[in-house]
Amino acid sequence: MDRNSESMYLLSDGMPLGWAVEVRDHFKLLDEMDRWSDRQWDQMLVRELQEELRFEVRLTSSSKSRDLGESLKGSSLLGERRGWLWKEGRLTELGRVVRGSGNSRMEESALGIVELGERTGEKVGASGESGPWRADGARGKNGAWNESAGVKRNGTWGKSAAAGNEAGVWSEAGIGGGAGAWGEATPLAEAAQRLAAALEGRSLLEAELQQLLAERLPGFAPGWRSAVQHAHLQGRVQLTAGVASARRRDAGPRWRRARAPRCRRCGSEVHRRTPCGSCGSRGCAYCEACLALGRSRSCALLLRGSSAGAVPPPGAGGGTAAGLAPTESLLDRWGLSPAQRSAAGQALRFLAQAQEAPLPGGARNRPAIVPVLRRSHPMVSHPPRFLLWAVTGAGKTEMIFPLLRYALDRGGRVLVATPRRDVVLELAPRVAKAFPDEPLAVLYGGSPQRWEDARLILATTHQLLRFYHAFDLVVIDELDAFPYHNDPMLGFAAEAACKPKGRFIFLSATPPVRLQKEIRAGRLPHAKVPARYHGSPLPVPERIIAANIELCLRRHSLPPALLRPLRHSEQRGAQIFIFVTRIRQIPGFSQLLRSYFPGIRIEGTSSTDPDRNEKVLAFREGRIRMLISTTILERGVTVPKSDVYIVDADSDLFDEASLVQMAGRAGRSKDDPNGKVVFAAPAWTKSQRGAIRQIRMMNAAAYKNGFLKVKEGQ
Repeated sequence: MDRNSESMYLLSDGMPLGWAVEVRDHFKLLDEMDRWSDRQWDQMLVRELQEELRFEVRLTSSSKSRDLGESLKGSSLLGERRGWLWKEGRLTELGRVVRGSGNSRMEESALGIVELGERTGEKVGASGESGPWRADGARGKNGAWNESAGVKRNGTWGKSAAAGNEAGVWSEAGIGGGAGAWGEATPLAEAAQRLAAALEGRSLLEAELQQLLAERLPGFAPGWRSAVQHAHLQGRVQLTAGVASARRRDAGPRWRRARAPRCRRCGSEVHRRTPCGSCGSRGCAYCEACLALGRSRSCALLLRGSSAGAVPPPGAGGGTAAGLAPTESLLDRWGLSPAQRSAAGQALRFLAQAQEAPLPGGARNRPAIVPVLRRSHPMVSHPPRFLLWAVTGAGKTEMIFPLLRYALDRGGRVLVATPRRDVVLELAPRVAKAFPDEPLAVLYGGSPQRWEDARLILATTHQLLRFYHAFDLVVIDELDAFPYHNDPMLGFAAEAACKPKGRFIFLSATPPVRLQKEIRAGRLPHAKVPARYHGSPLPVPERIIAANIELCLRRHSLPPALLRPLRHSEQRGAQIFIFVTRIRQIPGFSQLLRSYFPGIRIEGTSSTDPDRNEKVLAFREGRIRMLISTTILERGVTVPKSDVYIVDADSDLFDEASLVQMAGRAGRSKDDPNGKVVFAAPAWTKSQRGAIRQIRMMNAAAYKNGFLKVKEGQ
């Protein structure tokens, strides 16, 4: 119903949330609706819900020809009553006042049944004029409806929140100008404001909201629904279903095309339906892709809190914190190498680019609250992106510090996301040390800081599913790593977490092919860092022909071609990485290596090893000299004075990117910049050739730009 309308029709007094959202999201107000009969409203309801009704009919009836109109009458899922509440200036039967005993009464309205306590039965509007309808307050002069105050304090009901300004915009106690300025606060309005602030930038299911309230707003649990509804009417909280239709209106006779439902939390298509005890539907859709974070289903309430708009760049009326050029004022303090400084400077200029950011509707003097669109859909915005293409060991973390400082100094909110929990835990102390005065929240599965509010957040990429338009700057580290790489759900979550006018920074040593194509086409701004901070070239892998592991284990011997460089690495005191393809190969290969090197400690680890963290720490400290692992350690681990051996380098499990990442474990220390890298395999593959070509290309670029102290091979 239009707020200024003289009519109100109740489509249903109760239906599954997903169905209600379906009708709301595709509802189109027509002038002739004021003259519609109940039958015409029923037809509209059937048309909007035909897919859901057909599914229910198939599950509840053996007759395939049953009319959907009949199913409307017989389906309890559509509620028990429908009809006019207010029409042609008078209350209808469905909108009747039901008087109780004593001095209390109950009123039925389109907003629900509201207990009013001890009140008189007079019908005086908030404007002072007589009004035909009340629900603890009345219609204003222009017919905009009031909302009942639903929060009770010390047994006393607060003042109603009225809508009586000329623009028909909701304001407190009927006070407000044409732009909807805030007026006198009420208990309900105060509760809504606090709850909206707690939800700002978040996307939570109802169960998650309960956990948030228990930690940050204890005592809100009893009345949170009224406060959420109030915040929703203000445009500060969006209420929708966890799973909803992704159908779209198309021009022509086929004005609507059926599509699979989508999860509005993670964007995945939903094909799973089961009987549901919550809504009563026999085919309630739920999402399996993000099930680990709670069940998102069509009858589950999903709440999204709105955020203030992105912090404007200097060209849009802002300026740097100190009034200095960002490339100079923010780069000096971090001690960056020439290559790091050049790339960070390019990224800072990207962040500082002028960009107009008009408020919705073209207005420029509205309050800071950005309304949330009610017709939500799985599409998300695509904020501008920038790629930092830096070789392994280039110091990507240090390069993003000026970018984080720039965004934080200008009042922005910043997220640094990485695919793996162990990398998050390794980065956390470095980020905290770099920003000692900025509270840091570290989020991962089981994190004790899950509901903390902070402007600087470090998280695994899965945690982004709980945010919506929250961050002015989103930094995605290890863009090409599992599980972020090739997972559309996590890509959707990352873009949804960024404000529409925010910025993306991607970090990678081996960017995916699609991004490399965008770079060549000139569609993706980027900066390359071809050299490590110590100014020495990347170690170029050496190829040796050697039997595969399975054959070595059967023969109980190592080929001389592999044994000779291993003995050299052991004699020079290096920490030795050995990468294999299969977890099952680790125990046998470790035992075989111990028979050749009895004087040093040799261990193996993998993703299934409960002692992995302790072994990696012992390896870093030199207590373990040789560590056999799968690709679980191909990135995020820095060990001084290390050599790398990749056995079965011809395996399909080792693509070009993973070979480059594993090779990048060597030569990272300025005290030992020329570590050894060996590709051991019986065959020479495209991936091995590509990895060596990429490493040589980066070395050549670094030498050309003057970033190397010596040329490769000298």
